[in-house]
Amino acid sequence: MTQTIAPRVRTLVLLLLAAVCALLAGAGPVSAHAAVTGSDPAQGAVVDQAPSRISLTFSEQVALSGDSLRVLDPEGKRVDTGEPSGVGGTTYAVRLQSGLSDGTYTVAYQVVSADSHPVAGAYTFSIGAPSKTSVAVSGQGADDGVVGWLYGFGRYVSYAGFIVMAGGAAFVLACWPRGSGVRPVQRFVVSGWLALTASTLALLLLRGSFTGSGKVSDVFDLSLLGQVLQTKTGAALVSRLLLLAAAALFIAVLFGAYDKREDPQEKRDLSFGLAIGGVVVAAGLAASWAMSEHASVGLQAGISMPVDVLHLLAVAAWLGGLGALLVALYRAPADAPVDASAVRRFSRVAFGSVLVLIVTGTYQSWRQLGSWSAFTDTRYGQLLLAKIALVVVLVGVAWISRRWTGRLAEAVPAAAERTKVRAGAGASGETDARAGTGTHAGAGTRADAAAPTDGEPTAGEPTAEESAAEVPATEPVGPEPADPERAAQLARQRAARDAARQKRLRDADPHRFGLRRSVLAEAGIAVVLLAVTTVLTQTEPGRTEQEARAATSSSSSASADTGTSGALTLNMPFDTGGQDGKGVVTIDLDPARVGANEMHAYVERPDGKAFDIPEVKVEFTLKAKDIGPLPVVPDHLAAGHWSANGVQIPMAGDWQVDVTVRTSEIDEVTVTKNAQIG
Repeated sequence: MTQTIAPRVRTLVLLLLAAVCALLAGAGPVSAHAAVTGSDPAQGAVVDQAPSRISLTFSEQVALSGDSLRVLDPEGKRVDTGEPSGVGGTTYAVRLQSGLSDGTYTVAYQVVSADSHPVAGAYTFSIGAPSKTSVAVSGQGADDGVVGWLYGFGRYVSYAGFIVMAGGAAFVLACWPRGSGVRPVQRFVVSGWLALTASTLALLLLRGSFTGSGKVSDVFDLSLLGQVLQTKTGAALVSRLLLLAAAALFIAVLFGAYDKREDPQEKRDLSFGLAIGGVVVAAGLAASWAMSEHASVGLQAGISMPVDVLHLLAVAAWLGGLGALLVALYRAPADAPVDASAVRRFSRVAFGSVLVLIVTGTYQSWRQLGSWSAFTDTRYGQLLLAKIALVVVLVGVAWISRRWTGRLAEAVPAAAERTKVRAGAGASGETDARAGTGTHAGAGTRADAAAPTDGEPTAGEPTAEESAAEVPATEPVGPEPADPERAAQLARQRAARDAARQKRLRDADPHRFGLRRSVLAEAGIAVVLLAVTTVLTQTEPGRTEQEARAATSSSSSASADTGTSGALTLNMPFDTGGQDGKGVVTIDLDPARVGANEMHAYVERPDGKAFDIPEVKVEFTLKAKDIGPLPVVPDHLAAGHWSANGVQIPMAGDWQVDVTVRTSEIDEVTVTKNAQIG
């Protein structure tokens, strides 16, 4: 059975990678983290007059480019002018050409949310009356194609590389110092560094296309790479590369100078220095995720980011240490097996890591979900439930591993005592072996007899320590044959015998064999858990998804109740009569219903440029009910832009909106328009 372990491990790895690919492919178009919570004109609205601009409100701040907001007429021609820009808070707008004809217009947007994920979509509104349109905007965002899949896979590899590198090094330093000289463990940690470095470079190249066109041909566009380096995500990836250089130095010392130190005091001092430096580097690497993704946006970001760093470090200590333990159990030489005390120390580290994960995970779940219903009503909540279930299963298997660790610890002293007795009793046998013939063959026969036929050790068999005392390290050979082919054949045979002997020695202890199987099961679950976590980081948080639904529902209800779009836009040309006194004042009232409203006033010159004037005042009057005028004095925010919050409309009706515009000390005019509000 032991001979079939390696093929089974390979099969398990292939199956787990298939599961990872399926999960990453399933992330699909829901990987947007900022959601549109409002628009002006609203989706499906029919407005009487052409607006001077369109605006979109998102659930969080977003990054814009020149083509982030596009407006297309019924024939598919662009009618937006200038660059899109923020108009306050999380609202962004782009101006439209004047004199737009009636018909249905399409608004397409593609932005990057504050937590680094692209957001794309489209909707329509109509001027005068709906019409046929030739515009067909694809629902596929830039992150849904080949580039999106590669970017998602790169994120998975980067997480896995960090966990393997940081957790493997922590396992060696904190649990098994002798492991610094074990070649398979060294390769395990170095492979994590290589995976994290390669994936970070790949993410830098893919980032421009991922948040833009989504074309493979744009991956090596240096101009896009330059733009990426100026973003928060680009800075985080570059910082990660710099920290990886420090991590390379740490790994070189850990597997070089540290392993060669003989003096106990020097080794303790170096261990302390490596522990401090390693924690700093690992925390910095974890911060490169925390400062550019979910944790950096939304509620309590100042608390969430350090909590996220702790969460990632705990994951690395647990799962990365688990991987290093698995490698040690399967690949460590028989003369330097991982001892029970090292496994016991790792068990304590893993237990502490799980406690940290419970605390930090609970906080992050509350922050990202906000309500119990989000567990089942949102994709983020459903993935989180799957992650929690996997963690519970993983903890259950870890409990089984702790039981095997306890048995292993009890078995080692007894095995050592038996070895001493057998060594004393075997003195005469050693004399006979020198005098007799076939000594080494006999030892090999005993070793073969000790190995179980099905790979499952039975009670009473010698442990690994006992077998090591009985089995010689190498088989004796005669003079090397003159034929090179024969010599090479004998060398291969000796290597095969040595490999088989190493495997027999590793499998001789039934407790160690049981521990290996349980740790292998833990590692398999951990791979799937990491895949679910990667998809979770690419999924819109439940709190954001529910807020977007509520905003859409509220807007739809308001539109149904009032027969309007749920927002009001009034364009009023003015002329104060003085020099440079002509322009257009635009009043935006949202949601244009009874109660509190948000009002924005925009003043432009006839050519569409912002017109910064001394004063703008607004009054609302409902003559049918003899209410008003209700004065509103908005605050000046920017050139040509005024705003007021909490504008109270006491009842629905046909309101008269009077706007007083003053362009100089003496030039002033009031323009009036009626509108149905509420």
